[in-house]
Amino acid sequence: MHNSLKIIHERYPIAGKFTISRGSKTEAEVVVCEIGRGDTTGRGECVPYARYGESIESVMQQIEALREAIESGATRLDIQSLMQAGAARNAVDCAFWDMEAKITNKSVADTLGIKARALETAITVSLGTAAEMAQSTAKVAHYPLIKVKMGGNNDIERIRAIAAAAPDSRIIIDANEGWTPDNIEENMRAAAKAGVVLIEQPLPAGNDEILNVIDRPVTICADESAHTSEGLKELAGRYDAVNIKLDKAGGLTEGLVMRDKAIELGLQIMVGCMVGTSLGMAPAVLLAQKANVVDLDGPLLLARDREPGLHYEGALVYPPETALWG
Repeated sequence: MHNSLKIIHERYPIAGKFTISRGSKTEAEVVVCEIGRGDTTGRGECVPYARYGESIESVMQQIEALREAIESGATRLDIQSLMQAGAARNAVDCAFWDMEAKITNKSVADTLGIKARALETAITVSLGTAAEMAQSTAKVAHYPLIKVKMGGNNDIERIRAIAAAAPDSRIIIDANEGWTPDNIEENMRAAAKAGVVLIEQPLPAGNDEILNVIDRPVTICADESAHTSEGLKELAGRYDAVNIKLDKAGGLTEGLVMRDKAIELGLQIMVGCMVGTSLGMAPAVLLAQKANVVDLDGPLLLARDREPGLHYEGALVYPPETALWG
């Protein structure tokens, strides 16, 4: 049976502005892959990430390069070797999962043998001055888990201001590779004193060896240092947790392998996301059923999400309805 392929570029405005240590953006640009067979169409979404040399154009070209193989009947398992890990393969992989679910009339959750439940997600506060971030944090202080973007000068001042603004919330810091070997120990001590529960990727990937030898008073989670299941064993000595993002892993298929291998290695699991719509988050909600920390608030950062979208209720994100995905 032959497949059809459609590649779509979409834009969704962000509510306000989203800022991390590498810059700001005001809209989420996503690529949607649609794979059809007969009257059935599966969809998958990805967010190209410039940090990894990806762009909308490059991702669309990577998917287009697989057109002949996909239309000739390539399967989800075939593309694991036909495409490299990254955003493009994520969109294709998740489109296959969605199509398979529709064809078999069996949900992805059922295929995985899980009874998916609602999960508590972190709510993100973007980077700003200590005063700006304290003000933003105060607005979401009723949420139990808050993730704050850092990675610059004066982060200790930011840590103190945020902790004071949300005294009853658990705080995650995402430094986005913005700390240095010179300031990481002082920053970690300040985070520990403020009750921070996890620090994501404090140092640049490839320059994080110091984590092997310094004291880690707060749980340290690999993000940019961890892409797929390959190399996890080497990371296990310097990190306590790993952030699995489907756009890095290249889809749910590899994400599941990565999660299970990380658990075997004794690493805690965080499931995160880029800023995208509910279609991109839906498979991650299923992956996150075994996660210690869930960070899937991407659609909440948008001025508008796609319809139908995921159902959010306070800090809870519910599993996807089949009309959306899976």
